Amino acid sequence: MRVLDELFSLTGRTALVTGGSSGIGGAMAEAIASAGARTVLLARDREKLAAAARRIRQQGGQADWVSADVADRARLAEAAEAAVRLVGEIDILVNCAGINPRPPLGEQSLDDYDGIVAANLTGPFQLGQRFGPRMAERGWGRIINIGSQQSVSAFGDSGVYGVAKAGLAGLTRSQAEAWSPRGVCVNTVVPGFVVTPLTAAAASEPRRVEALASRTMAGRNGLPEDFRGVALFLASDACAYVTGQLLFVDGGFSVH
Repeated sequence: MRVLDELFSLTGRTALVTGGSSGIGGAMAEAIASAGARTVLLARDREKLAAAARRIRQQGGQADWVSADVADRARLAEAAEAAVRLVGEIDILVNCAGINPRPPLGEQSLDDYDGIVAANLTGPFQLGQRFGPRMAERGWGRIINIGSQQSVSAFGDSGVYGVAKAGLAGLTRSQAEAWSPRGVCVNTVVPGFVVTPLTAAAASEPRRVEALASRTMAGRNGLPEDFRGVALFLASDACAYVTGQLLFVDGGFSVH
């Protein structure tokens, strides 16, 4: 058990997980909190946030929450400072919150572009700018960005969402280049199709869900709990020599 503690214990660490009230972000938050990190969940829905934090506490973890829209720069800045007041400076930042409207590209307006990029790319950049340099000053930090298959390929009306998620992969490399020499590891997790509130519209079509599962090597679509292990790895000392990477957690979807 000693090696597990040495590699994966997050006791004494602090974490901020955007999108931490449900889905992939919720599962990652539960895993990080269960490993000992004092965890703050950030999302829009106060009731879901309160329920998620309560669930983590019932499991023995430490969890607080703040409500904000990651696309609202002013509110996001306030929420970041609120998180610091709750648990101290953040050691582990998980950028999971986002929006996923993907009508055909030709139907998307400049307003659509601004909103999608703000939520999926600018918000993670803003939080990275707030916490990344301070992590580097302390000599330890972890940033986990949640990408998409659209980070590397066009798929399913990628549109502006694909632009933002490709940008997030580039942001990961830039953050790693900037801060990894001082102990900050930055990586992007690339899910396959995962049944979450964000994918509810797509999941409502059984034939599409079956077709997506058939493209995997695992023979099924993803579930939020599939992301608990990768969250612990990327948030912990086990990840000390892994940075600037895209880690595919997709059942083989991307290589099939």
